[in-house]
Amino acid sequence: MPSGVPMTRPAAAIAPGLDLADEWALGLLFLGVAVMIAIVALTHQRSRAFSPSVIYLALGLVGALGTAALDVAWLDLVEDADIVERLAEITVIVALFATGMRLDRPVGLRGWRSTLLLLGVVMPVTIAAVATFGVVAMGLSAGAAIVLGAALAPTDPVLAGDLGVGPPGEEDEETGFALTSEAGLNDGLSFPFVYLGMVVAAGAGAGDIAEWVAVDVLYAIAGGVAIGVAGGWLIAAVATRLRERDLLAVELDGWAAIGAVLAIYGVAQVAGTYGFLAAFAGGIAFRRQERDHEYNQGVHAGAATLERVLELAMILFLGSLVTLDGLGVPGPAGWLLAGVLLLVVRPLACLVALAGTDLDRTERLWVGWFGVRGVGSIYYAAAALHSGLLPGGEAETIMWTVVAIVAVSIVVHGITGTPITRRLEARAARDG
Repeated sequence: MPSGVPMTRPAAAIAPGLDLADEWALGLLFLGVAVMIAIVALTHQRSRAFSPSVIYLALGLVGALGTAALDVAWLDLVEDADIVERLAEITVIVALFATGMRLDRPVGLRGWRSTLLLLGVVMPVTIAAVATFGVVAMGLSAGAAIVLGAALAPTDPVLAGDLGVGPPGEEDEETGFALTSEAGLNDGLSFPFVYLGMVVAAGAGAGDIAEWVAVDVLYAIAGGVAIGVAGGWLIAAVATRLRERDLLAVELDGWAAIGAVLAIYGVAQVAGTYGFLAAFAGGIAFRRQERDHEYNQGVHAGAATLERVLELAMILFLGSLVTLDGLGVPGPAGWLLAGVLLLVVRPLACLVALAGTDLDRTERLWVGWFGVRGVGSIYYAAAALHSGLLPGGEAETIMWTVVAIVAVSIVVHGITGTPITRRLEARAARDG
């Protein structure tokens, strides 16, 4: 360093004198309060009037106001999209594995008919409707609009967990099963459409589209499912054998879910397939292999707890990144899309597509209303922005539009989830 230039030092962790504006200590205080609130919110959460996610979104916004008021350097939703992407990625894969472990229904066309209709009809219709809105009302290019539609199409496995099926062994109501199984699969099945949007944005030719079909649709989907099934089955088989020989501690049963999903997801990603699909398929296979073993209870409890903690942490983190300038990026059309998607597109698509199932009109509308948008959508938006394949302005618009719609979804679905579900259950009890 040249002589005469004063050397700057980072703020010390300890220093003499009175310092009441310690940003680190204030951050720890905030996190401590948030953790205590999480413990209360997660206790008997199914009996509460609203979802804990609503509380955590509010806490995140309080954190955003605090960092702005104190002028604290903090992450930026757009500039640090890679960090947002990775945190959302971890949250989603754990939720997908835990979701797969909750499903006891045998896999088959008849039992999963409602799921197949939600994936094969409702999801493409949603992508097409949102993409059309993006082009016509928001002025997005075709490629960017497809990415927006693909990001907003999935029902979130993290947030939909409050409304879907319960722990393994509980009877699956058709409404809860349809929502849970859809959430488990459509996060992975959004990938091909996100890639399609990027291919279109890059000026796709016939060869590009053919490669997209062969690699991004056929290979990546089939490969992801195959790796998930094989990995989940194999890990469960080895783990149960070790457990029976007292080579695994009982108190560490819950950690098996973490190791299993990370290993399965890692193999799927290395193979160039869809890790989200592999995580969900792995959870189903894991459950099938050890469903009659006492080992299952501890593993499921561990996965479920981690899923909820990561969900709340991610929503808290997301809320802390919100800025007034950012909320203005979607414009009136972007905010209007929230109402169009949640009130019109999703409910109507479900009402029509599920008409031939065992679900009556009220139940179809319930499934349609609770197409919760959440962490999965954030992941896709952040990944698209981080890729650099979309024009900067459009990528930023997609990111903030998704954040706005996810926030609206968390609030309206979090508040209406318990009362509407209770009415549905009371109706079923009267009729049954």
